[in-house]
Amino acid sequence: MNAEVKGFFDDATNTISYVVKDPSGSACAIIDSVLDFDYASGRTDTRSADAVVSYVREQGLTVEWLLESHVHADHLSAAPYLQERLGGKIGIGEQITVVQDTFGKVFNEGTEFQRDGSQFDRLFREGDSFHIGQLRGDVLHTPGHTPACLTYVIEDAAFVGDTLFMPDFGTARCDFPGGSSEILFDSVQKILALPEATRIFVGHDYKAPGRDDYAWESTVGEQKSKNIHVGEGREKGEFVKMRDERDATLAMPKLIIPSLQVNMRAGQMPAPDAQGDVFLKVPVNKL
Repeated sequence: MNAEVKGFFDDATNTISYVVKDPSGSACAIIDSVLDFDYASGRTDTRSADAVVSYVREQGLTVEWLLESHVHADHLSAAPYLQERLGGKIGIGEQITVVQDTFGKVFNEGTEFQRDGSQFDRLFREGDSFHIGQLRGDVLHTPGHTPACLTYVIEDAAFVGDTLFMPDFGTARCDFPGGSSEILFDSVQKILALPEATRIFVGHDYKAPGRDDYAWESTVGEQKSKNIHVGEGREKGEFVKMRDERDATLAMPKLIIPSLQVNMRAGQMPAPDAQGDVFLKVPVNKL
């Protein structure tokens, strides 16, 4: 049984969110949702999430899962907003605790910030499985971009987050705290060991030079033969050298500071002050 997949592209962050449906019923999951955020004004907006809500309701779907591939550094998660309107359990990798510990210190969160992953409904580990109606999902731990990165293999479809991009764009950066190009290479090999016909759905697309349209679906076979970073049997040492040198030239994502603070809380904002106002912190010379 093949999963039915609907992608939603967010222009502001180049993120693709997915609704994954059981073709034999109404059950679905939402993967890597987006809460719009204007950093200059500090204002949130729900237009991207509302497009998903409208689709789910129009199709008469029942949301069972709100899945995060990792703690995103380039957009805020809309999981709590979607959960309030559509239901479903919020899931992420169990190594979220490592990310919470790391960035809890970066943002000086104090002891009131729980670092045990309890903000999420389910913490997945390698080898875990779950269901979306009659669809079976299997969990691969694919760290390297971050320690908590997961790939969700749902029947014939693999949702790889930021681990792989489209073949003409390559792979994810590994220079965030807890990242590792050596570990990422090993994680990619785990994905490429899936059947060649497995559909690969990526978390972002930046329209590689020479390509006119955004795209987010390929196959394991296409990644193995055509990925510019790991295809055609590239050796680990060559990849690590390329990845580390490339990462040294990259700027921090524009929304990394708000994104990390919100996403390590399962999409929740920090607790409001006595007046009900919410604040995000900007660590100086820490990232």
